[in-house]
Amino acid sequence: MNKIIVQKSDFDLTTEVTLARANDSDIGAVVSFVGTVRDLEHSSIQSMTLEHYPGMTEKALNTIAEQAQKRWPLGNTTIIHRVGKLSINDQIVLVVTTSKHRKAAFEACEFIMDYLKTQAPFWKKEQTNEQSKWVEAKDSDTDQMDKWAL
Repeated sequence: MNKIIVQKSDFDLTTEVTLARANDSDIGAVVSFVGTVRDLEHSSIQSMTLEHYPGMTEKALNTIAEQAQKRWPLGNTTIIHRVGKLSINDQIVLVVTTSKHRKAAFEACEFIMDYLKTQAPFWKKEQTNEQSKWVEAKDSDTDQMDKWAL
């Protein structure tokens, strides 16, 4: 089962992992990834605003979750992505994958995050003391995504 949510409010990791594991005695592995707002370049980021197209974004996230389900023997997949204005250390994204075995859960989680970083229809704008700028995908993120090509 895939759980896809795009929301402004924060999420609770413990609650979401518990829900992903619920009622499935075959689950032997649960992998989660939480992405947070950071000031990677030490440019005094004050906030980050994430924008999306409602409906289109959820459809794209569901498509990537379905692709992960086809590539690996997964149980449940959760993707929660926040939008709106976020501050340093705020949670942005949660990916949870469950499987009978850890390798499938780890690889599927990494696959989904690589997709989210490079191809998901989100637009990020960083606000510093001096300026605001749109954030482009990094070449290193694109290279990471390329390893999943068929």
